[in-house]
Amino acid sequence: MSDTVHGHGGEDGETRRDFLVLASAALGAAGAGLAIWPLIDSMNPAKDVLALSTIEVDLTPIAVGQRITVKWRGKPVFVDHRSPEQIAKAAADDNASLKDPQTDKDRVKKPEWLVLVGVCTHLGCVPLGQKVGQPRGDFGGWFCPCHGSHYDTSGRIRVGPAPVNLEVPTYSFLNDTTLRIG
Repeated sequence: MSDTVHGHGGEDGETRRDFLVLASAALGAAGAGLAIWPLIDSMNPAKDVLALSTIEVDLTPIAVGQRITVKWRGKPVFVDHRSPEQIAKAAADDNASLKDPQTDKDRVKKPEWLVLVGVCTHLGCVPLGQKVGQPRGDFGGWFCPCHGSHYDTSGRIRVGPAPVNLEVPTYSFLNDTTLRIG
């Protein structure tokens, strides 16, 4: 009897086996990629969400001293066309004792236009002061009646439990009469 065992295929069999292993691995990797793609694609924002990511506001109908509210990403955004007196008062308050110190100049891109997310930074209420006749607090800005936070004409917290100023969203001026928020 011979001590050698003869297998089928020899050198050609090993080459064929290597090819089948590599081909199976490549096919498995491609299948895994195709199976994972829908999951990865589902993490992208939907078209309706992307459409709401920015809004444009026409500033022409807003008179000096008037405030409007627009909705952006499901939140109210306050757009305030400030008078020269409001601008001067906000700048004068830069040196006041502030819980969250920021100058008025750091909060606006054009002094006459103040843009703020209209959500109290304490518990998420919507402060009053947008409409004529509503209380504007002790500093002429906004007042949150839920817990008594008072904001000044630059949206800075002056009195009350709110920890920080009203948020300034990302915005830019497309021209002198159009504001893009987002």
